Amino acid sequence: RYLGAVKKALHELFSAEFDVLVLGPGEMEQRRARQKKDDNFLPGTEEYTFERFVVGSSNKFAHAAAQAVAANPSGAYNPLFIWGGSGLGKTHLLGAIQFEIHKNFTDYNIVYVDGEKFTNEIISAIHDNTTAEFHNKYRAADVLLVDDIQFIGGKESTQEEFFHTFNNLYENHHQIVLTADRPPNEMLRLEDRLKTRFEWGLIADIQPPDFETRMAIIKNKSVSLGFELPDDVCTFIAENVTSNVRLLEGTVKKIRAYHDLDNMELTVPNVSRAIKDMYNKEKAENLPTPNLIIGEVSRFYNIEESVIRGTLKNKNTAEARQVAMYLVRKLTNLSLPDIGKEFGRDHSTVIHSLKKVEQQLAAGTGSLPDNIRDITANINSKL
Repeated sequence: RYLGAVKKALHELFSAEFDVLVLGPGEMEQRRARQKKDDNFLPGTEEYTFERFVVGSSNKFAHAAAQAVAANPSGAYNPLFIWGGSGLGKTHLLGAIQFEIHKNFTDYNIVYVDGEKFTNEIISAIHDNTTAEFHNKYRAADVLLVDDIQFIGGKESTQEEFFHTFNNLYENHHQIVLTADRPPNEMLRLEDRLKTRFEWGLIADIQPPDFETRMAIIKNKSVSLGFELPDDVCTFIAENVTSNVRLLEGTVKKIRAYHDLDNMELTVPNVSRAIKDMYNKEKAENLPTPNLIIGEVSRFYNIEESVIRGTLKNKNTAEARQVAMYLVRKLTNLSLPDIGKEFGRDHSTVIHSLKKVEQQLAAGTGSLPDNIRDITANINSKL
């Protein structure tokens, strides 16, 4: 009865219109509980639905498996492990599973996390002595969705914690869905006991889309953005942007922006000029930046980036620094002097580091070849 008076008072205080929600006894606690649950959701889930996922020969198996899990959590495939390159739709399928389960099983506690965040949370829990809360969060999940699980590789405490979390959920028949940029047997720094568990259920891969699927993605994205691309323009895009769904969608968005802001006519020559950087970027294989490479080396060796770029000398930092220089040389177009500038050294030091790494790789002994392969895969997954 007093809703009008309350709104009027709020307007007088803040000079703005407010909606007022009246909650009865116990409803505030329920609302807070729902909001807390939603904090564990994948951002932008409303965009990630099965309806918006374009199915083709390269992803139909993974799509069907995801639908089966969403329709019957823990009753179809548990765990479901989806792997594929960056930008091919793994996160979209995770979001679609989450959206569908949340819609049809409203009382389910769904927890989404990526491998990097899981690692950071366990570090914080150990530091802050809140491991009990950490355990409650993940082991109370009816559905656990983990994106980029490869990032827990090589991290002993994180793998130990995930092992017990996995066992607890699996034994209680709760659904687990994992994504990665490679299959479990190629995760060189992942413990064998985790590899085995990841293979208990179903493994589904997503490959780069074929021409027909790329055409469908382009047309679907343009319609969702409220405009229609001529067939010859769609064909041009599909022939020049070939390996990455995310880049395809970004290309269509860029064309829409030119069309809206610059009144660009949708012809092949105009579109070619507008998106030249997009397909040149792909043709250059999405070269990583030195910052990205050094950041991934830093995470792999658990050494601060400033230390890798610095002058501190011991066995661990020396190897990390040499590997970083080697990968910057291998994965970018930087010259030796430019690489030296990234590390505050001259080109002769870079040459020495490259020779050291190449000699160890040629010998084929020790863990260095596997380390470089794993770091390179992590870098590629971020492109």
